[in-house]
Formats: sequence, C-alpha cells, structure tokens
Amino acid sequence: MVQMHKANDLLTIGDQRFQNRLFTGTGKYANKLEMKESLAKSGCEMVTVAIRRAQSINSSDQGLIESIDWAKFWMLPNTAGCTTAEEAIRVARLGRELAKVAGQIDNTFIKLEVIPDKSHLLPDPFGTLQAAEKLVTEGFTVLPYINADPLLAKRLEEVGCATVMPLGSPIGSGQGLKNAANIALIIENSKVPVVVDAGIGVPSEAAQAMEMGADAVLVNSAIALAGNSPQMAEAMNKAVQAGRQAFLAGRLPARNEAVPSSPEKGVINS
Repeated sequence: MVQMHKANDLLTIGDQRFQNRLFTGTGKYANKLEMKESLAKSGCEMVTVAIRRAQSINSSDQGLIESIDWAKFWMLPNTAGCTTAEEAIRVARLGRELAKVAGQIDNTFIKLEVIPDKSHLLPDPFGTLQAAEKLVTEGFTVLPYINADPLLAKRLEEVGCATVMPLGSPIGSGQGLKNAANIALIIENSKVPVVVDAGIGVPSEAAQAMEMGADAVLVNSAIALAGNSPQMAEAMNKAVQAGRQAFLAGRLPARNEAVPSSPEKGVINS
C-alpha cells in the first residue's frame, strides 16, 4: 500500500492522506520514459489515469499501467471520454477494477468527468451531478471535474463527493485561472478539499491557485507538453509548495495607497 503519511500539513481525501499537493497525469507525454521522469521530479503522490486509455489496444498506450510503480503513487482513475452519466458510471466501475489490477485493492477513488462538448471540453453539470450521486451510493470516493460553479460545487459536496475540482480554464488551454473569482467563492464555501484542475500553464498559475487557498492542483498538459517535461514538473512542484506556504503564512493585505516600510518614529533629524 502506498505510504503518504508524513510530518505535517497533510491533505485528507477520503481515507487517504497526502503531503504533496500537486497531482499529475499520464497523458500527452512523448514517451513513457519522459512520463516516469516527470512523475519523479513532480514529487506527486497521486496520478490520474484515463481508464479508456489504459485499456486501449493502441501500441502507444499498451503497458501504461505496468510502466508505473503503483507502490509509490496512488492511482486516480478518470472517466475521460465519457459523454453521459450512464457511460461515466460504467467506466468508473472498470476503473475500480483497474486499481485492483495495479495492486491497490481498497482504492475507490474516481475522477469523474462527463464531457459531451467535443469543441470546448466543458463538463456537463447535470450529467456530473447525476453520476456523482450514483457513484457515491456505490461506495466510490468521487472527485468531480466541474466548471467553476459555486452552486454546483456545494451540491456535489452535499451528495457526498470527497472533493470538488473546478477548472481554471478549458482543458489543455494553458490560459491560467480565468475563473479565479468563482474559484475563490468555491474555496470560501467548501467544506471538502478544492482541487483546481485544468488550464494551468505555468508554475506561477499553480502558485496563484494555492495562494488563494486551493487545497491542491492537478496539472498534466503544462508538464507533458513542455519543452522539458521533467524540468517543468519540478518547477510545478516548487510552485505548489511556495503557494501553499504563502497561504498558510497569510499575505500582506492589499491597500489602495502606499505605506512606508521604514518606521516613521525615532528617525534621525538632519
């Protein structure tokens, strides 16, 4: 079983605890070696895998599960490619079996994606809620990928989802936190961890999400499609750590006017 219990500031999702708050994926890498090096450099403890890709007969996808040491990473199967709630439920059940094949017998985690929109890859709020309700009753630890909709996030929390995962901007766009105002509302009102997923392009955007109070970020494309994937993975890791530390430290309040940084009392008069 994966051991992720370290000293302090642990993130609890379902029955698992994580210290590293950067989650990564397995898609879009040039090759499996680059993927493995990037996972190591990222310091991540949870890795998402598209269930349909893992079961693909495509030669580039074969051996994906076997190429990762699942004693070191917690698997987060995802329902990428599903367009309806019914389809996502069926694929989620396959994901639970996939985790067992990887040796994680008790892994009930599922990243829920219901995306009928092939042009912009925006998640279906109605299908996501419908699938989430069913999967929760079946004992899944559900991490739903959603638009940055505070009302939907609260509803998913109420039906028993373990996290909510609002998008910063469309998948793979690298546009950053275009939905920052709504993400801030979700963070403010959520009683479950908030994971910013999709749209992060550079480490500064990952740090920004963490500084806002997000509990974690999931980054795939920005790492896999970088000129040097392992180097970008390491940079994302450092950015997430810095953003989390800054959030815990408490930032200087923003002001509309300048305030002297040097003391005004006790100065030497010329």
